[in-house]
Amino acid sequence: MKKRIGSYPRVRIEGGGRAVVSQAGSVLLVETVRKAGLDTAISAALTPWRKPRAVHDPGKILLDVALAVALGGDCLADVAMLRAEPAVFGAVASDPTVSRLIDTLAAAGPKALTAIRAARAEARRHVWRLAGREAPDAGGTVTVDLDGVLVIAHSDKEDAAPTWKRTYGHHPLMGFVDHGPGGTGEPVAALLRPGNAGSNTATDHITAAQLALAQLPKKYRRGRRTLIRTDSAGGTHDFVAWLTRRGRWLSYSVGMVITEQVHQHVLKVPASAWTAAVEADGEIRDGAWVAELTGDVLDGWPKGMRLIVRKERPHPGAQLRLTDADGMRLTCFATNTSGRPIAELELRHRLRARAEDRIRAARSTGLRNLPLHRTAQNRIWLEIVQIALDLLAWMPMLALTGKARLWEPRRLRLRLFTTSGQFVTTGRRRILRLAGHWPWTSRITAALERLALLPNPG
Repeated sequence: MKKRIGSYPRVRIEGGGRAVVSQAGSVLLVETVRKAGLDTAISAALTPWRKPRAVHDPGKILLDVALAVALGGDCLADVAMLRAEPAVFGAVASDPTVSRLIDTLAAAGPKALTAIRAARAEARRHVWRLAGREAPDAGGTVTVDLDGVLVIAHSDKEDAAPTWKRTYGHHPLMGFVDHGPGGTGEPVAALLRPGNAGSNTATDHITAAQLALAQLPKKYRRGRRTLIRTDSAGGTHDFVAWLTRRGRWLSYSVGMVITEQVHQHVLKVPASAWTAAVEADGEIRDGAWVAELTGDVLDGWPKGMRLIVRKERPHPGAQLRLTDADGMRLTCFATNTSGRPIAELELRHRLRARAEDRIRAARSTGLRNLPLHRTAQNRIWLEIVQIALDLLAWMPMLALTGKARLWEPRRLRLRLFTTSGQFVTTGRRRILRLAGHWPWTSRITAALERLALLPNPG
């Protein structure tokens, strides 16, 4: 009988390994920063906040925190991961220096936020040009999804309040550019709000839409080529009127509440007026139909608005609502897009669910909680989170291919960023050798080669 020795091999641990690099795969993010020109853009934007004879550049400090968040950190102190690898990340400021910068930027308020956002917008335009056919505007249109996020607070932070889900924390409103079925998405707006902020507050949706449009290339800041999608929280008269105001003329696809008036119109729709809903692959969606409502139900809404309703057999275990009819679950949305079949428009609106994927990615990238106490500080933190999410979206868009472009942050960290490596010096050059046995090393090196072929900014 053989003696059991356990499931895992025993290894002897010793400290003092030289030239070994942890998180070696994070060079993908460092190269993305360089090719995007984000380092120079943010450094220039934050020049007013650089003190005389300061050792560390404010833009570099902010980017270091964003890189730490992209690698899985969720507080300012996690920048220590970068400080431990100066050969990859350069000189990294101390924790007190990082905290002082955040306090300084928070005290500057909107001026600092505007500077950071302008730098992000500049880098975004450059990245989209580099991406070419892989860019989110390759088809000549851009889709922006607005959605609220509940962020739980575990202490008495400023503006934390009870939420509509009976939790306690904040309720920021965020915007994401949809990369379509072949990619992920990138953040373009984050409006920090108290936990008790209303879901369907038109003023907040207008502010979030303005922040999102300011992040887009100038040609997409007005006109029908830009589509704004929301759930029923955006289905208010004021917000829809703002989207279609003269000179703005944006396209929209916003969810609508099933009111009693809408419900009565649905009951009057003849069976012949219902059209089968479709899936993304063009196949018929089983048990789902769509129809367009007309008549006085559109009174008071902007001209050109179309109201489309879908009825669908509820999923097993789903509870019907009072606004449902004939055992069917009803949903409704409004759009100003004309000349396209209603089944196609309904599919386009249903794909807004990809925003939930972006929110899940944000939660695992610094938005699990807001780590700072004051609201002004947490506004800066939200910008840091957005920079981290930008990098996690831009790197796959520029350097990865196939299904890897769809990997969410957790998978990128586990498979790419956590790869170990070793620095070797040969011919006065320092070379980072990645672990040869790691299954995704070839994907990392191929991605770095694609980034190297891209032109440098400026």
